[in-house]
Amino acid sequence: MEAMGALTVSSPCNCISTHHQNLYFHRNKHHIQQQHQKLAAFHSQSHLFSSNYPLISHSLSRKKLFKPHIFLPHLVASMEQVEETYIMVKPDGVQRGLVGEIISRFEKKGFKLIGLKMYQCPKELAEEHYKDLNSKSFYQKLIDYITSGPVVCMAWEGVGVVASARKLIGATDPLQAEPGTIRGDFAVQTGRNVIHGSDSPDNGKREIGLWFKEGEICQWTPAQAPWLRE
Repeated sequence: MEAMGALTVSSPCNCISTHHQNLYFHRNKHHIQQQHQKLAAFHSQSHLFSSNYPLISHSLSRKKLFKPHIFLPHLVASMEQVEETYIMVKPDGVQRGLVGEIISRFEKKGFKLIGLKMYQCPKELAEEHYKDLNSKSFYQKLIDYITSGPVVCMAWEGVGVVASARKLIGATDPLQAEPGTIRGDFAVQTGRNVIHGSDSPDNGKREIGLWFKEGEICQWTPAQAPWLRE
């Protein structure tokens, strides 16, 4: 009976204790859920530390997108080739007395002058030279401009001379040309941009053949050659 009485007395206490535990558990669970909801607001930032962050796949796609198409040794080899380019001081450059300045820039760079003459360009030659532009609206104005006065024709030779000459000349639009380039320093308008330069080695050969006759190109070895190339 004492045992049963003890059981009867202790039973309400056990129920109360269990009830408190359940109440504490549910309150704690509710608190944890609230904390998770608050942390959810930072979900977009927390993925920065995730191993599944999409930047990895994005960077891989960027590598595929910007996969280089030129094999570096081939590029280096092409830059070691001796090329020829056609450079022409246009009528505005001649009239403004810029011929000596322009020649000086190419000489100081280390390129070799192999052809030089002043020439009054006939219309037929101008049309042949600019035939790729004959569908442009400014074509006739260009022909009139290039035949309006004497030009100075030059043929230059050197390693990578075509690309390097284009950098010396500057952008077609003088307002976009960098300071220090010929057009950047001496021109303000595309229609009076002082100078022409071949845009590829193949065009360099074609234009030299177009503007110079046989025997007008002189092959020689400058005394400074050993000081320019190994």
